[in-house]
Amino acid sequence: MARKIETIRVTRQALEPAKGHLIVAGRAIPCALGRAGISRRKREGDGATPAGRLKLLGGYYRADQMPRPHPHFRATQQRHGWCDSAQSRTYNRPITLPSREPHEQLWRQDSLYHIVVVLNYNIAPLRRGRGSAIFFHLCDNKYSPTAGCVVIKLDQMRRLLPRLSRTCVMVIR
Repeated sequence: MARKIETIRVTRQALEPAKGHLIVAGRAIPCALGRAGISRRKREGDGATPAGRLKLLGGYYRADQMPRPHPHFRATQQRHGWCDSAQSRTYNRPITLPSREPHEQLWRQDSLYHIVVVLNYNIAPLRRGRGSAIFFHLCDNKYSPTAGCVVIKLDQMRRLLPRLSRTCVMVIR
């Protein structure tokens, strides 16, 4: 049995700050990052991927599209959302839709959220306005920049998830 992965390192490309690599068990996996690259001073809506050491907290998957990719994932439902309003009491938390609060909808028509890993960014402790909905999820075919998430291809995600330890962290720098 392959050894469990404890750390995923994320680095950006020098000339394209919205593109990078996940370094996992000595392998480099292409990824896309926030359109503003990586930042140590993340703010809500700035388009940056936050630098830091982020624990992988669990995730969601589209059960109508694939089998459960990891035991700690729950099936996404159409009513699942994630609040991104810094003024809300539910800021950077899962919410039930419909909601009047600005939010991310976790059930999407494209495939980007077919697998979503929640990263422990600005969750505990919570700091209003420091950014929300920072996920590790699937990218499109062009590795298009995100609003701050780290994204990879489906085949890479499927290979990676079963190997992650319960205490795995993503180190973004």
